[in-house]
Amino acid sequence: MLQVRDLHAYYDRSHIVQGVDLEIGKGEIVSLLGRNGVGRSTMIKAIMGLVQREGSIKFKGRDIGRAKSFEIAKAGLGYVPESRDIFPTLTVRQNLLLGEKRGQTKTRWPVDEMLSLFSNLRERADTAAGVLSGGEKQMLTMCRTLVGDPDLIMIDEPTEGLAPRVVDQVSELLQEMLRRGVSVLLVEQKLTIALKVSGRVLVMGHGRIVFEGTPDDLDNNPAIRSEWLEVS
Repeated sequence: MLQVRDLHAYYDRSHIVQGVDLEIGKGEIVSLLGRNGVGRSTMIKAIMGLVQREGSIKFKGRDIGRAKSFEIAKAGLGYVPESRDIFPTLTVRQNLLLGEKRGQTKTRWPVDEMLSLFSNLRERADTAAGVLSGGEKQMLTMCRTLVGDPDLIMIDEPTEGLAPRVVDQVSELLQEMLRRGVSVLLVEQKLTIALKVSGRVLVMGHGRIVFEGTPDDLDNNPAIRSEWLEVS
């Protein structure tokens, strides 16, 4: 579904992503792991057309390497940034409605169903989103992107700073995406979550992919975990 070849990304003169290759198949969850600052967030921003980039990016067979961000989103590639951006003065329901695409006639994720899946959002459906907790804002941003019915969604650090109960809700939503055939590229810091929900894991270091395998492969490779993931 998503094929990336020799991807490079830059902030001005800083060369952050340095020749990444990756593929995401239909209906799979792939976690992208690594320490802070290795280029994980920059990589998905590059795929989404939000930073300067070079290389080949194909989505569902279409070359999107020169497409604008709104064109990429319209093609069915969703993106949930780490910043949990919501419109604070709009209600929860209004925020969800903004996720609908123009001309969209059906979705795997209707607004009313999004509200029914999460009781906190349902109870606050007509409340200004700015008063939500951090965890509720995270669920709202993920749900808003899903309302647009993406075929693949890239999610940046969805569990950072969340209470264990909300982390469990995020994990359940990721697994529901898998059941409904949505592919996921997940940037995640919590190894336990990544290993639980993913079919494959990628480890990034110094702007490159330094490991690719199954969760079991990573679990059985202490050298990779020590060198690229663990903090001494």
